[in-house]
Amino acid sequence: MSNKNYYAVLMAGGVGSRFWPVSTVQYPKQFHDMLGTGETLIQKTFSRLSRLIPAENILILTNAAYSGLVMEQLPEVNKEQVLTEPAMRNTAPCILYAALKIKKLNPDAVMVVAPSDHWIEDESAFIDNLQLAFNRAEEDNVLMTLGIQPTFPNTGYGYIEYNKQDTNTIKKVSQFREKPNYETAKAFLQSGNFLWNAGIFIWSIKSVTEAFKKFQPVMYSLFESGYDDYNSASESSFIEENYAKADNISIDYAIMENADNVYVLPAVFDWNDLGTWGSLHEKLAKDENNNTVVNARLFIENSSNNIIRTDKDKTVVIDGLNDYIVVDKENILLIYPKEKEQEIKKITELVTKHD
Repeated sequence: MSNKNYYAVLMAGGVGSRFWPVSTVQYPKQFHDMLGTGETLIQKTFSRLSRLIPAENILILTNAAYSGLVMEQLPEVNKEQVLTEPAMRNTAPCILYAALKIKKLNPDAVMVVAPSDHWIEDESAFIDNLQLAFNRAEEDNVLMTLGIQPTFPNTGYGYIEYNKQDTNTIKKVSQFREKPNYETAKAFLQSGNFLWNAGIFIWSIKSVTEAFKKFQPVMYSLFESGYDDYNSASESSFIEENYAKADNISIDYAIMENADNVYVLPAVFDWNDLGTWGSLHEKLAKDENNNTVVNARLFIENSSNNIIRTDKDKTVVIDGLNDYIVVDKENILLIYPKEKEQEIKKITELVTKHD
């Protein structure tokens, strides 16, 4: 039975530029079927959350340019559930905006904030963890996050440190740690009380609005001044006029790193942020030489650890290539070393400037 006090806010405004040329500013990765499952990432995330949360209580936060894509891919959603940001302002302003909207609908609400483009293997385990976090958020004034058990010293994620002595299932956070270098990441893994920060947050509306009021008073009063407009015909003009005045700041910096009532539940599900071609390669089926192929008709020899993605039914012949990303999309061909995949973002900017 889904609970009418449960709400979700799906973050779907990102561009996913490290997945270029498939993910573009016009058509970002959350709207693609990156894993070849027959569902796009946002569709998968929406259906996962709606196992616990009433579909009408799931809000989608996105860029104004993507509201059409959201409506097209999630036909069960009505227009009021799609919140568009008129300006890019990182995660804190849009989360506060959504929280105040929800508060006006239901002051007893608890909400989860989740990225729309992550992959979670065991959806039932995810739902169990979410239920546990919701229960705690309803009882206590806590700001909660789901932390992922790290499987290797990843330098692309932030980490959450908790007290080793804490034997509770839900642990008090000691501190958030920036993306580390490789040596630091190895030390984090060895000490055993560090988790990956997956950007999944759970709290009651009361707790999160109090935290904004305390740590971001200027932003709070900016969005609070439109309270009478929320969920009414005048909401969009208020947001259009005021949203860009908000600070460009992430929820981690704005709230989580300042508050002392932050708790983490070490998650039991297998998770992947699908941030890069390499992370996608990890998740897809591979041949005996660790090559992954999406869509292409592939003839491959003397080659290993590659990911090859093309438009449907393109024939690709490869010989003597190791550790490469090969992506063919309409009028763009990318052939790029996997170890430099973090730099695709920079390349994209250079190339698209000349379009």
